[in-house]
Amino acid sequence: MKYKILLVLFLVSIFLFSAQSDDELKIEKFLSEQKEISYKKISNPKDKILKYELYIKQPLDWKKTKKGYFYQKVIYTHTGFDRPVLMQTQGYKIYDRKNELQQILNSNDFNIEHRYFGESIPDSSVFNWKYLNLYNAANDLHHINEIFRKLYKNKWISTGISKGGQTSIYYRYFFPDDVEVSIPYVAPINYTLEDPRIYSFLNNVGTEECRKKIENFQIYMLKNEEEALKIINTYSEARGLTYNYLGSINKAYEYCVLEYSFSFWQWGSSCNSIPYTTDIVQAVDYLLNSIDISFFSDQEIKELAPHYYQANTEMGYYGYNITSFKKYLKYFTENPSAIFSPKEVGKVKYSQELNKKLKKWLDTKANNIIYIYGETDTWSATKVNPSSQTNSVILELPGANHASARIVNMSTLQKNELSEILYKWIGINPDYSLLK
Repeated sequence: MKYKILLVLFLVSIFLFSAQSDDELKIEKFLSEQKEISYKKISNPKDKILKYELYIKQPLDWKKTKKGYFYQKVIYTHTGFDRPVLMQTQGYKIYDRKNELQQILNSNDFNIEHRYFGESIPDSSVFNWKYLNLYNAANDLHHINEIFRKLYKNKWISTGISKGGQTSIYYRYFFPDDVEVSIPYVAPINYTLEDPRIYSFLNNVGTEECRKKIENFQIYMLKNEEEALKIINTYSEARGLTYNYLGSINKAYEYCVLEYSFSFWQWGSSCNSIPYTTDIVQAVDYLLNSIDISFFSDQEIKELAPHYYQANTEMGYYGYNITSFKKYLKYFTENPSAIFSPKEVGKVKYSQELNKKLKKWLDTKANNIIYIYGETDTWSATKVNPSSQTNSVILELPGANHASARIVNMSTLQKNELSEILYKWIGINPDYSLLK
């Protein structure tokens, strides 16, 4: 009996290896035929999946394709030709980790880095900020979809988290038929440079007692700015942080204190963690663990420059309400913006044109979208509330933040609802037991 079991296992392994080999030959033949794609296999022979690192040639400007090109990085995972396909639209550089939808759907996956981030940056000889727009970003994704639709005939789903979720929504707006379903996570849609819904949210989220503790902590940090900066200076020097963009570390510090309330709710801090203290060292340590001042350093502002450019031109963003702090602030007399657009661009003009069209589409035609949000995440202030004119739904997790609003943390009721919707729309039942 033992030998029969071993024989069966051996034959199964041979079958799986053979099937994988056939898939590998088919995939690599296909990739070799695509002149605009270079690829490298990065999976191991013992892996149950095939995984490739792709670089796909994309025009800088999809309206005038002879303006130049760049190569967009994609991590491509093959599970099976009979499986659905997931397009992970990143909002920044690529993060190579398994998405939970990829797990529960046992799907193929295209993890796509956003243009102008990470390794997907145009060469300096053709680099121009004006080509970083949502129309071009959506066309990049459409091009990838067009290429691999030739290889995969099953259902296609797009998803993304935070700015990646925004990208997924804009992609669907420009190309509504590219995928059958979109599942953006914690994706805000901001309609102005200083969306007032952020202020309203922060004035009402949680309990009044907690909101007051947050405000009192901010006031304490501003009152003790001089002492705090002695510690902040040492911290910044040790990390090699500079603050030339903002003009001084002092101004960066005030930004950091103002950002605290936004960050507190975004990342799900506990009201019990807010220190009652006159020990400035303890208070600074807590602040830096909540919102690191490095966020306002030249180094991080430069890394996030494409994000700030997009916020400043099309995507909108938020600011800081200084009403309660005016008499303690040295550098601000009106609400400062949280946008730090690249200075080399010069003055740029924000256009509401795209978002006005998007809003109308979201309210009337944006079907087959499942929006996932966290109840206490600050970015839920500008969430999409699907209208009754569409069949799209929102699944909001009670008490969840920007990091915890995930399927793995859904109630059984919400998981059942998600299953019913996916089966109704695309005939697929997710397997939650596969979540890791």
